[in-house]
Amino acid sequence: MSNACDLTERHCVPCEGGVPVIDREGAGQFLKDLEGWELSEDGRMISRRFEFRGFFRTMSFITAMAWVVNNEGHHPVFSAGYNYCEVGFTTHAIDGLSENDFICAAKVNALLGE
Repeated sequence: MSNACDLTERHCVPCEGGVPVIDREGAGQFLKDLEGWELSEDGRMISRRFEFRGFFRTMSFITAMAWVVNNEGHHPVFSAGYNYCEVGFTTHAIDGLSENDFICAAKVNALLGE
C-alpha cells in the first residue's frame, strides 16, 4: 500500500463505478499513514474532525480544502461550525471506498502540514 507521502503525489481517477471497493483490511492499511482519519462502522467512509482557533481559520481551511478536492474532481461531505470542520470521503459510484478517498484525505492533511 501507499504511504501518505505517496498519496499526496497521486491524482484521483474519475470513477463512474466498476472499480473494486476497498475493504476494511485495505482501508486499515491506508489509514496507518493518515493521521486522524477513522473508518466508519459500515466501512464505507473515512472521516476526520479538524479543530481551529476561531471562525476565520475554519473558513480558510474549508476554502483551501475546496480548492484541493475540486482540482481532484472528488468531493467530500462536510459540516462546520465556529471552530471545527468535520470531513468525510466516500466514493458514491461504488457505495464504498476507493483510492480516491485516501488520496484526498492525504491532500487535506497536507494542508495542515501533516
